[in-house]
Amino acid sequence: MTNNDIMRRVRYAFDLDDQQMIEVFAAADKDVTRSQVSNWLKKDTELDFCVLYDIDLAIFLNGFINQKRGKRDGEQPKPEKKLTNNIVLRKLKIALNLKDDGMLELLALSGVKISKHELSAFFRKPGQNQYRECKDQVLRNFLMGMQMRYRKNK
Repeated sequence: MTNNDIMRRVRYAFDLDDQQMIEVFAAADKDVTRSQVSNWLKKDTELDFCVLYDIDLAIFLNGFINQKRGKRDGEQPKPEKKLTNNIVLRKLKIALNLKDDGMLELLALSGVKISKHELSAFFRKPGQNQYRECKDQVLRNFLMGMQMRYRKNK
């Protein structure tokens, strides 16, 4: 999945308008314009489409965490320069204050059944034996389940 797809799906699931998207970035101390947000959200075949870089998606997800859970005291987390599906999944888990059961429910909503052990493997450190890379299909299904759960006008 591309970073633009991930941001589009989060926006759709939580029915965020352009101003709310700008506020999410502002929650992570990043100023963006309405045209930047608009260009990130366009389809890749459209004329003004702009690629959303990893660091910008990381800032967006950090802002999403700050909006949903509140800013933590002290220094704010630095945005990652290189994102993986595992990091995106972890940030969404934090933002939505989900435990393993909640994540498994969201995956089940989209028709995916995995065990707690398989899920916990996504959150291990990459060097560990039990670490497992989160594939695009798992992230896509998680985002679909998130949309089914949180979208107001289903």
